[in-house]
Amino acid sequence: MKVVWSEKFVDCYAADPAAEPGRMEAIRDVISDHVSFVEATPASEVDIARCHTRRHIDHVRRVGVYDIAALAAGGAIQAAEIGLTEPCFGLIRPPGHHASADSCWGFCYFNNLAIALEKLRSEARITRALVLDIDLHFGDGTVDILGDRGYAKLVNPSANSPADFIGQVDGALGADVYDIIAISAGFDYARDDWGRLLRESDYTDIGRMVRETARNTGAGFFAILEGGYNHRVLGHNCLALLEGLRED
Repeated sequence: MKVVWSEKFVDCYAADPAAEPGRMEAIRDVISDHVSFVEATPASEVDIARCHTRRHIDHVRRVGVYDIAALAAGGAIQAAEIGLTEPCFGLIRPPGHHASADSCWGFCYFNNLAIALEKLRSEARITRALVLDIDLHFGDGTVDILGDRGYAKLVNPSANSPADFIGQVDGALGADVYDIIAISAGFDYARDDWGRLLRESDYTDIGRMVRETARNTGAGFFAILEGGYNHRVLGHNCLALLEGLRED
């Protein structure tokens, strides 16, 4: 399975949990023997501007994180493009699902997932998309950007039990047919992370369900990293999702 990655993602670009030293290495080191890495390349400003205002882009430049945020957005585009024909994961940061068209918060700067889907749509490579955001926190930025554009169904499961969470994922996957299924893969719902809910096996089940649905309907599928902050378990939860996503 291909994973889009850059060693630049290990740099500490800010003082927040998403940029904390060791976070990306905790994932890279666990998955490295199971995947093939693809070098990330930056998104163009044209790609970014499909989702963000000039004022917001200038703000990201002023705070000094434009280059790393553009690299993350570009990595998401690559993951989506690869995902049209084979499963792919974007091991990227900064995360993106709290980045709206004209503002951002929650350790995010550009909305990586929205930028990737808008790139595909602009090239007429997709007409319908499902965004499955499994992060602990609601993907408000993705809703702000894609919510009124008419082609993307946005699902943010929220549950008090693993069974309920998995049931909501299953319901979303069976509700319609899509050209691509995109996962905002936050791991902070994990049992040993902030959300204290999902087990490794639950992440594997989510990946498997996405893969099986995609293969039964002809959809592409991919995932990109959002949250997840316990370095001790982060890589293992990520690997569990990838085990479900990748082909048998």
